[in-house]
Amino acid sequence: MKPEITFEDFQKVDIRIGTIIEVNDFPKARIPAYQLKIDFGTLGIKNSSAQITHLYSKENLIGKQITAVVNFKKKQIANFFSECLVLGIYNSKNEVVLLQADKTEIKNGEQVS
Repeated sequence: MKPEITFEDFQKVDIRIGTIIEVNDFPKARIPAYQLKIDFGTLGIKNSSAQITHLYSKENLIGKQITAVVNFKKKQIANFFSECLVLGIYNSKNEVVLLQADKTEIKNGEQVS
């Protein structure tokens, strides 16, 4: 278990809903990954690298809403800059399953609270 944090610590994390609008292969990644372009509404379009190639094809990711942390500093991965962290959980086969809203489409950029 990780160290306990305060509610104020949690409030520093900006988690938003976005829609994947473009997916490309990322051959320079050490672990198989995609390069994603994600629409966060008024926050704009952000890039992310995601190791989700085992369970998701490029075609079925287009238009999928995801949950992501959008206030990390940019991170360079090979020749690519990741601007947000797409959230997921590892299943029993060590494959990433995306976290997403389950009932209805949410407006891009809405904040998770």
